[in-house]
Amino acid sequence: MSGELVLVTGGSGFIAQHCMLKLFEAGYRVRATVRSLAREAGVRATLKAAGAEAGERLAFFAADLTADAGWNEAAAGCDFVLHVASPFPLTVPKHEDELIVPAREGALRVLRAARGAGVKRVVQTSSFAAVGYGHPPMDRAFNEHDWTQVDGEGLTAYAKSKTLAERAAWDFMAREGGDMELAVVNPVGVFGPILGADFSTSIEIVKRMMDGALPALPRLAFGVVDVRDVADLHLLAMTDPEAAGERFLAVAGDFLSMRDIALILRRRLGDAASRVPTRELPDWLLRVLARVDKSVGQIVPELGKTKNATSDKARRVLGWSPRSAEDAVVATAESLVRLGLAKHRG
Repeated sequence: MSGELVLVTGGSGFIAQHCMLKLFEAGYRVRATVRSLAREAGVRATLKAAGAEAGERLAFFAADLTADAGWNEAAAGCDFVLHVASPFPLTVPKHEDELIVPAREGALRVLRAARGAGVKRVVQTSSFAAVGYGHPPMDRAFNEHDWTQVDGEGLTAYAKSKTLAERAAWDFMAREGGDMELAVVNPVGVFGPILGADFSTSIEIVKRMMDGALPALPRLAFGVVDVRDVADLHLLAMTDPEAAGERFLAVAGDFLSMRDIALILRRRLGDAASRVPTRELPDWLLRVLARVDKSVGQIVPELGKTKNATSDKARRVLGWSPRSAEDAVVATAESLVRLGLAKHRG
């Protein structure tokens, strides 16, 4: 409804900023949390460049997932909350709790503040990482009934953090959620147009391909979805009565291998993708590299695995209709080139 107030956590982030653009387009007022108010000017400038002159429709509050301060003030008077903030670093943390604790405790802080403020519904951004890892080989697509097995082989700290944070959120709602509602969005790898230099880890894959930083490609496959469609799904999950108490996978079609993505870039971008490799890296070499590089070690358990996931539920229940995975990949690369963030030739 036009004029209602929505709190978006992690306001400087890739998904959060696209959510804010959709909210402004739909007539909502927005509050955004950032860890430091020094980031406000940068976020406003990014949104303005993307076509949203927010003005007084946007306010900022300082709040950190690791501390209580600021959350009650940020949530006060809000009708809805989009809890998008969660740590997702490029490097491996020294200890998994560096990701798990802020993700889980941060989700609970947001939910407590929202409940205390009388918020109608919270939409939490979870991940396919909370759905499709730690399992034996599957001959079907993953769906919303599946949960990542946190004691499964080779599970990363990030996958554990997203799983435990979402579990904690549902447990909180069952115990003490009261009249407040929760819906959860579980995106696969989020691609699509970046708005600035602050973008998701998924985007880094395309950037490194474009830069020529990858001499060859690991035999990995993952789901792809456009960030604009992820934002659309957040708004549908926020407003549709059928979304209350549900989780929704966000994936655009079948999973793609890294070589699939490379071939898309080569075909659709021409000279701008001249550095993109198409040769696959032998698994044995990656296993050798993993002995000295922990970040490489994270991907070894996924080498050569075939996975898939379905967004049938979001399409059927909410009428969600995402762009193709190919178009999401191309939009990523085109935005990197446009903003001068890809060291392409051409």
